[in-house]
Amino acid sequence: MLNKTLVPQSVAREIQAMIQNGTLKAGEKIPSQRGFSQTLGVSRASLREALLTLETLGLLKTEAGRGTFVTVSTEGAGRASGHMAPWRYSDSYSVFDVFQTRILLEGEIARLSAGRLTQLQLDRMEMATQTMEECWARQDLLSNVEADLDFHGTIVSACSNAMLKALYQTVRDQVTETQRQPIPITDPERMRHSIAEHRRIIAALRNNDAAAARQEMEAHIRNTARCAGLSP
Repeated sequence: MLNKTLVPQSVAREIQAMIQNGTLKAGEKIPSQRGFSQTLGVSRASLREALLTLETLGLLKTEAGRGTFVTVSTEGAGRASGHMAPWRYSDSYSVFDVFQTRILLEGEIARLSAGRLTQLQLDRMEMATQTMEECWARQDLLSNVEADLDFHGTIVSACSNAMLKALYQTVRDQVTETQRQPIPITDPERMRHSIAEHRRIIAALRNNDAAAARQEMEAHIRNTARCAGLSP
C-alpha cells in the first residue's frame, strides 16, 4: 500500500523537476509511456498516475490522438495553462457534488476537532501553511498541494467522530482532486487568500471555537470552489 502511494508521487516529482530545469520544455511531447516508464524505472501504472496528477496541476496536457505535452514554461508553472484538466471522476461524481460534500463533511469535522488538536498538531498545521506559501513562491506545485493535504488531514485526524473520519477516507481521492483541480487557474491573489483562510481556521481551532472553525472551513472550501468556477 505504501509503495502504491509513494511511487506515483515520486515519479510526478521527478517529472516536475524535469519541466522546471528545462529537460522537458514547454510544448514538448512527453515520450511514450512504455519508453518513459523504462527510462524512469517504474511501472506504466505508476507513470500514468503521475501524469494524471501533473495534468490536473496544469503542467501537462493530453491531446487525443497526439499525446501528452508540457503546457508551461518554468516561469509560468501553475498559471500559464489557464485551463483545468478534465474531471477524473465524472463517471461517478461531478466536481460540484464533491465540493458540496466537502463543505458538509469538512465543516462538521472542523467543528468536532475543536478542542481536540494537540499543540504539536496545531504547529504542524502552521508549518503546512507556511510550506504552501513557500512552495507556491517557487512554483513547486506538487509540494504546495501536499502541504494543503497535510493541513486538512491533520484536522481530520483529530475529529471525535470515527464514522465521519471513515467517510472522509472513502472519498479522499475525490477530495484530493478538488484540491489540485483549481491550481492551473489560481492566481497569486487567490493563493494569498487561501493561505490566510488556513490561518483563520488554525486560529479558531487554537481558541477551541467550534462554531468559528466550522464557519471558516466552510468559507474556505466555498472560496476554493469559486476559484474553479462553481458555487456549491
